[in-house]
Parts: sequence; structure tokens; C-alpha cells
Amino acid sequence: MKRIFAPLALTMTLAACGISQQQEVAMGEDYARQINAQLPIVGDPEVNRYINLLGNQIASRTSRADLDWRFYVVDSREVNAFAVPGGFIYVNRGLIERTTRMDELAGVLGHEIGHVVRRHSIEQMEKAQGANVGVTLACVLTSICNSGVAQAGINIAGGAIFARFSRQDELEADQEAIANTVRASISPQGIVTMFQKLIEERRTRPSGVEGWFATHPLEEDRIAAAQASINTIPAAQRNNLTANSANYSSFVSRLRSLPAPRQ
Repeated sequence: MKRIFAPLALTMTLAACGISQQQEVAMGEDYARQINAQLPIVGDPEVNRYINLLGNQIASRTSRADLDWRFYVVDSREVNAFAVPGGFIYVNRGLIERTTRMDELAGVLGHEIGHVVRRHSIEQMEKAQGANVGVTLACVLTSICNSGVAQAGINIAGGAIFARFSRQDELEADQEAIANTVRASISPQGIVTMFQKLIEERRTRPSGVEGWFATHPLEEDRIAAAQASINTIPAAQRNNLTANSANYSSFVSRLRSLPAPRQ
């Protein structure tokens, strides 16, 4: 994935009026078709079955349960994850392989689901108010956009839609992740422990997580805010939530058994 990806063909002129859910889903389907044609998506049935079961366990408890949610594992060692409008969620293998419990993976999925629930990408599009926006979603899933050529291409295209959410968007997605993992009977504590792992890796081996931090603003105070919200959940309720499972362990073992990513 260190090569330059051709920009996704889909561009659109955004009217000042709002984008409907039907339009959002249509855009998402188009983006997803092109992403899946360009990125190395893991095709293993067992891996795909689990990531979709876990993802839908969370997404089906959200206010947008009516979307046809779909979840994909990108065969890349880079640490990243991304949400496409309409309910398409992508998680890189490198990120999954850094999790050690089911609730950590669930927290990542819950966060990306939260961006779709809050329509953060759609809000960015609506704020463009008529600009032609060329979207290269491969950039946000890999480190390719660290290159000057690729970054210039994005800027010329009209702005890095999807490339980086605001701090407020990230906080809102965290709150969605907490609420919806709890509704799915999954411990939200994995959200905090996963963020702590990423912060620690940035300190000790920053190159391993540069893709994540390029697209997901994350500092210690954001982790503290998530923990504060979790602490408001009654202890008796928290103690009844699931943090790990045998199915998760089998899933990670299966993923690790596949040939190593090429990129």
C-alpha cells in the first residue's frame, strides 16, 4: 500500500441543502465498491463472519439500526480504522492484532460506528457548500498521504473530506462508542485501554501508529473524558458486561494464521 492509489472516481457537487439518508447510503455504496476494488480486503470467511457479527451486535443497538451495516478487515499492518457514510466500517489488520481483548476491538468498532451515527462525514460535506470534493479514501487507511504529492492532490481536490475529524467529532464518537457497547452488553473499558496502548506506542515506536494519529486526534485528556463517562455507569451494571470471549480469541488466532500483509 506504499504506492500511489488512483483517486476514487466519485466526485459530487454538494448543494447547500442537506444530504438525505438515501443519498448518504447511495454515496457510501459507491465509495465502498471503489475502496474494496483498491484496498486489500481480507477475504477469509471466518474472519469476515466474526467482524460482522461483532460490528452488528453494536450497530444494531444504535439510533441508526436501520442501516445495512457492513464491516471489513483491511489486510494492512498499519494501524488505522475508518467509517464511510451509510454504514461501511473498515478496520486494518494491524490495529486488530494490537488488541488483546474483545472489548478493545468492540471499542474501535463502536467509535467508527459513532461517526456514522452522528453523520460526521456528511456534516463535513454539507459545510463544503457546493465545493467539488474529490475523495481518496485509501489515504486515510494507509500512510500514503504522508507524501507531499498525495497531500497536494487532496488539497487540490477540495479538502480532505473524511481525512480528519475534529476534536469534538472524536469526543462525540467516543460517547457513542461507550453508550452502544454497553447496550450490546460489552464492557466499554476496552475503549480506554485501546487508546492507552496507542498513546504508549506513539511514545515508544511512533512510526507504527502514525496513520492512526494522522486521522484520529488523541491525547490523554480525551482518554480521561472517556473514563469519566464510564465511571458514571453503576458498578453493578459494569460488572455484568462482557470484556472477552472465546470467539474473539479464535478470530484473532485465525487472522494471525493468514499470510502476512504485503504492505
